[in-house]
Amino acid sequence: MGNITLGLIKSKLSEVMDPELNISIVDLGLIYDIKQNSSGKTKISMTLTTIGCPLFSIIEDQVKAKLKELGLNPKDVVLELVFDPPWSMEKMSERAKAMLGI
Repeated sequence: MGNITLGLIKSKLSEVMDPELNISIVDLGLIYDIKQNSSGKTKISMTLTTIGCPLFSIIEDQVKAKLKELGLNPKDVVLELVFDPPWSMEKMSERAKAMLGI
């Protein structure tokens, strides 16, 4: 597995774009937590901008593809979809707000 740090994972996740807004899921504040255990499993807790968003599977595929570029096995990457706390525009980075003109 090498030295794949949480920072490196988060950096790679910033390359995953929300399909509707074309802004990274990191800048949107959708990534709540990233954890790794000693056996190489990576668990990512994330949310969506809306509860019924049908695009989660697209985002999940992109996340796994980006992390595979780091050498992580997609089978060892678990995305946990959470809605508590609910997403709000305050979670967005200044960059994302600027891109949306907020």
